[in-house]
Amino acid sequence: MLLDGEAWADRFKTFQTEAWRLETLPQYLVPQEAEEFAAFKAGARFPGPYEDAWTAMVRTRNVGRVHIVTRPLTDYLRFEFERYYQHQAPAGEDIRILDITDRPNPLPDVQDFWMFDRSTVVLMKYEADGTQIERELYEGDPAPFLEYQRIAVAESVPFLEYVTE
Repeated sequence: MLLDGEAWADRFKTFQTEAWRLETLPQYLVPQEAEEFAAFKAGARFPGPYEDAWTAMVRTRNVGRVHIVTRPLTDYLRFEFERYYQHQAPAGEDIRILDITDRPNPLPDVQDFWMFDRSTVVLMKYEADGTQIERELYEGDPAPFLEYQRIAVAESVPFLEYVTE
């Protein structure tokens, strides 16, 4: 089943206990971010804090993610850290970084996904350049994704700790 529009947005409105994401790419090309990303590359910065629907949600709901990265960080990752993560982490989102620059990736060949309530998995599919192709509701056993989450969390550090090192 492909998820888009309201069916996708409803996942964030109806989860009961946790929404969690694994991010594996060094860049995501998102049309809604194009203007801000271009401005960032031209030198604009995003001081905060700011409040939007996402930060309001993470203040009251259990949302987390692990992003797998290598250094040097791409322009997009530096943008994502400054535009989103530095504001969302203090608001309550459990953002963690798994830096694999000097070590093997403990989750090789695992693709991006969202998991809701530790039972519903949505596979996030992208082109090599980070352009999203689709979101697909996974119909199988969520057990492997629970293990991916366990490994990702155990092998990562909190975002705010990562950026102060």
